[in-house]
Amino acid sequence: MADERATVLHSWSVQADWNAPTVVGGRGARLQLADGRSILDMSSLAECSNLGHQHPKLVEAIRAQAERLCFVSNAWGAEPRARLAAQLLERSGFDGGRVFFTLGGADANENAVKIARQASRKPRGTVLARDRSYHGATHLAMALSGDSRTQAQVDAGAFGVQHVPPPYAYRCPFGSRDADDCGIRAAQAVADRIVAQGADTVAAVLMEPNAGTNGIVAPDTYWPALRRATAERGVYLIADEVMSAFGRCGEWFAWQRHGEASRPDLMTLAKGLTGAAVPLGAVVLGRDVAARIEHEMLYTGLTYCGHPLACAAGVAALDAYADDGLIERSRRLGAQLFVDAQRLQERHPVIGDVRGGHGLFVVIELVADRATRVPLAAWPQTPPALKALVADAMSAGVSFATRGNLILLAPPLVIEEDELADATALLDRLLARHFPASSPMPTAEART
Repeated sequence: MADERATVLHSWSVQADWNAPTVVGGRGARLQLADGRSILDMSSLAECSNLGHQHPKLVEAIRAQAERLCFVSNAWGAEPRARLAAQLLERSGFDGGRVFFTLGGADANENAVKIARQASRKPRGTVLARDRSYHGATHLAMALSGDSRTQAQVDAGAFGVQHVPPPYAYRCPFGSRDADDCGIRAAQAVADRIVAQGADTVAAVLMEPNAGTNGIVAPDTYWPALRRATAERGVYLIADEVMSAFGRCGEWFAWQRHGEASRPDLMTLAKGLTGAAVPLGAVVLGRDVAARIEHEMLYTGLTYCGHPLACAAGVAALDAYADDGLIERSRRLGAQLFVDAQRLQERHPVIGDVRGGHGLFVVIELVADRATRVPLAAWPQTPPALKALVADAMSAGVSFATRGNLILLAPPLVIEEDELADATALLDRLLARHFPASSPMPTAEART
């Protein structure tokens, strides 16, 4: 620990304050610490360890591939790369498309934008993204992100990026109190911006279809309306599925929940693509997009894109999701977790909103006053009482992820049902300890 504190820069951390325990192993939904403790992981670390920790199929696949071939560059063929690309196209229904492999989510989003600009014949075309979103921490990815933490570090306009309001139904930027209406208005805002900018100058719209660390879960009306808005105006739609894919939202890919008509033109993947066992990202292109660049030079590349070890892990991960029935399991357990979170809301006035439940991704938003929806702290600051809750949970053997006023429940899809129940029971106790009710529960009218 002392060596790491003195030598390593840790992401999204104040280095002088970093003081995390050392993980030496894991199994299922649990992490093993150097001090001997076992910690239940209720966030899949960075919402990426969908298959839990040390999944045997992944470990064996990596070991077997390492014995055959550790590395060959993308200029050469590699059997696991071809297998993984074929499986991704099959699972997503992107028949006739292609896959460009990257190292993670940020460079997947960057390359998706480059490909969309090339295929659309708009090399400097505008890309529309949304406020309160996250697409990575490289400069273009920060420009794409509507993230208040990094706005001062990058000029989005210089990267050809514009932002539109989000489908944040609980605090609808359009003033609507109806979730479905808020989703429609958010999609219409994209359509209006395309018209105002000029469709011939807009290369793509890049959006998260569901889960994101921003804590927004879009209303069901949003994605289908967004797909219609972009298709009618001839603008590519890129789905950032880095966090939402591979069962996190109860489907292989979150957009699939809305049916074939809601298929994006491109989608980006990472995180659950290998269950986080090995770094890997991907851009999946639809048939039409791929055809547009089939006979043109692709001016992009990464030394390790399509790394054989990573692709072998990806093939094993897709097999594990399918063989173990984890997509369906996430849908079932996620529905129960959502109900349990709503029951917490009934008991704890500090919980203003509960959203998600399509899979094992549920967001709990805390407020100072439920009737007025006043937040506990200004976004993205984390209230001290919530920090104390997380510390107490860790002492009790459970790791919860938070951001601002949000508690993000996104455990591995392999979590045992009794572990999930124990975690929500602990959260119940800790909410009562750190946020004792100071006023009676609001009426039904106030809750709506």
